[in-house]
Amino acid sequence: MSYQYTNRWFENTAKSVWNELIPKINPTRILEIGSYEGASACYLIDQLAAQKSVELHCIDTWQGGLEHQNGSTAHVNMADVEQRFYYNTQTAIANAAHNVELVIHKGPSDVELPKLLAGGKQGYFDFIYIDGSHQAPDVLFDALLSFELLKIGGVIAFDDYLWHEPLPNGIDPIRCPKIAIDAFTTIFCRKVRPVVAPTVQIYVQKVSD
Repeated sequence: MSYQYTNRWFENTAKSVWNELIPKINPTRILEIGSYEGASACYLIDQLAAQKSVELHCIDTWQGGLEHQNGSTAHVNMADVEQRFYYNTQTAIANAAHNVELVIHKGPSDVELPKLLAGGKQGYFDFIYIDGSHQAPDVLFDALLSFELLKIGGVIAFDDYLWHEPLPNGIDPIRCPKIAIDAFTTIFCRKVRPVVAPTVQIYVQKVSD
């Protein structure tokens, strides 16, 4: 299929792990925080909707993060990114053998995640992919609410574990995901267990509420 991607982020960091992990957990209800051009969403549709119907929720502002405003990616046209997301996901859905319920939540995760909880989605999702804001407070918020939205036995995938923003004075840990992911996995160590931890991503399975 002819998708419109301008980068290979997903292919370079996640795809090889997902090729083994996704068939094992075989999720039906999926939540993605941070969708960008839809590479991960389309992968899930291609892989899962070939065998069964799936429900995929995507949260994104399509306004970019802090690094898109004043960093090396400030030149990215986020309106074009959003249009590519719609084109790519609709292309994947059109070619899927089974039904795909794609639910798009356009807004910040600190608004959209509480809406999902209030709407009765506690313990609902099989697989949650956190790939939104890179700022530590945002990542921690996403992790905490995702835990509540995840069913027991479900898996959370954290992207960009070692990502850091090139800043004039060096690395600012508050503007990196790592410190938030470490805090979550430490505090919830009795309720989650590591599944796999490649260099740039962390995967944990929920074992209790």
